[in-house]
Amino acid sequence: MMRLSGKRIGFALTGSFCTIPEVLPQIERMVQEGADVYPILSYNAATCNTRYGKAADLIRRLEQITGKEPICTIPDAEPIGPKALLDVLVIAPCTGNTLAKLALAITDGPVTMAAKAHLRNGRPIVIGISTNDALGNNAENLGTLLATKNIFFVPFRQDDAIKKPNSLISDMTLIIDAVVAALDQKQLEPLLVDKKTG
Repeated sequence: MMRLSGKRIGFALTGSFCTIPEVLPQIERMVQEGADVYPILSYNAATCNTRYGKAADLIRRLEQITGKEPICTIPDAEPIGPKALLDVLVIAPCTGNTLAKLALAITDGPVTMAAKAHLRNGRPIVIGISTNDALGNNAENLGTLLATKNIFFVPFRQDDAIKKPNSLISDMTLIIDAVVAALDQKQLEPLLVDKKTG
């Protein structure tokens, strides 16, 4: 079923490096479903080499999947608004740092610029969180965004309630379902999931 055929989807990745491998297959699925996907990278995602992989390899992989060079700067992200480039913007993985900036309207990088530019058109943003402090210092920001118009979430869970009780992670296998719901201005339910479904 080609639920995303013809849809223009911005897909922004931030620096939760351990979660990026879970997200890339979802971008592939979007392309297979006929979506036109525009990759966007935060400064950290675009430049940091970690034990999970090299930045250059991530950029190359996104180019292979989408056929587009990732947006990696504020000037390149800004036209998303005036050109009404996207039908929906996905931010996944979304770190606690990015979550806080979105809640406080801080625009200091390509991902937050993309979000600001996209929101001016009254179109949906879908957030797939991956952060160790969602139920700690970032809980207020999470609550703010849950109540913000045109912001939707990929359903999430505690990933280790014993060792990391403040940590939340979205079930990234539900990204496409969350996008389809958001395009209809609906939050995919249930928002809280017990375990990964995929």
